Amino acid sequence: MSKVILGKTGIVSDKNAFGALPIQRVSKEEAVRLLRKARDGGFTFFDTARFYTDSEEKLGLAFGGNWDGITVASKTQSLTPEDFRKDLETSLSLLKKDCIDIYQFHNPPFCPKPGDGTGLYECMLKAKEMGKIRFIGITNHRLDIAHDAIDSGLYDTLQFPFSYLSGEKEEELVKKCKESNMGFIAMKALSGGLITNSLAAYQHANMYENVLPIWGIQKENELDEFISYIKNPPGASKEILEFIEKDKKQLTGDFCRGCGYCMPCPMGIEINTCARASLMIRRAPVTILLSREGEEKMRKIESCIECGECMKKCPYSLNTPELLKRNYQDYLEILAGKPL
Repeated sequence: MSKVILGKTGIVSDKNAFGALPIQRVSKEEAVRLLRKARDGGFTFFDTARFYTDSEEKLGLAFGGNWDGITVASKTQSLTPEDFRKDLETSLSLLKKDCIDIYQFHNPPFCPKPGDGTGLYECMLKAKEMGKIRFIGITNHRLDIAHDAIDSGLYDTLQFPFSYLSGEKEEELVKKCKESNMGFIAMKALSGGLITNSLAAYQHANMYENVLPIWGIQKENELDEFISYIKNPPGASKEILEFIEKDKKQLTGDFCRGCGYCMPCPMGIEINTCARASLMIRRAPVTILLSREGEEKMRKIESCIECGECMKKCPYSLNTPELLKRNYQDYLEILAGKPL
């Protein structure tokens, strides 16, 4: 069984963390069933956020009163002490817990620190002193903020996008966290759906002893795959490594990760869907993007005024308007019947 220790927290988990963002899309009954099956199958780490609508509530329904052996991480997007305290109390109430194991700043535009004038980090310290949280974490999509968090020594965990489509800069973060004894939680371990081979994704994460990958799960067949890796951890194989290299050649480069931080678009373009449309269609031809509704979404790209607002907010410094144009052209060619 492959295990990971989250740095100085001492928290131990299998190489499977349950990402509870997608369970927003299923009923409460189905969510509770999936969550309990995940626990019974060996999942011990569950990641959620105040921002994920009813995700915390569904976790509370599944485990409230019986959190033994389970680690839960949640997040707050608050930027004021008042909102921080409100978010924390709401999360505790919905989760039906007295204490959240890891409480994280959710993709803040800066690295909160004591004395920075916001009072946010002081709120974390107070919550920890009161026994409402155990460890302090931060999530981000920006490399400079991630490095700042590691260098500060103020955080127990960093959550950052990491998959086999990541590059040397992300690998440097993983190494730096290990050297700093800071837990590394890998969000978007399936790259927002671009990676469709869960075995390859799992084996890649398993190559890094300090990385805990989060798998966003909303379907039972997805859950079953990851439970099987807990029960029978796969060994690295030449075939899988070759598959990963082939996939990387196809997908790496300037592609949209689908994080959604560029949204909303003033012209109503669903950027985090449309800017990756051609890749998604090539990997999943039955995608909804080929439906009438999908075509309407894509045609909104024609209304782009290139205001640049999306570029300012993109944590990956992508030329988003150009990416939208390129995807739209590819999309039109696909609709015209050109081979994928």
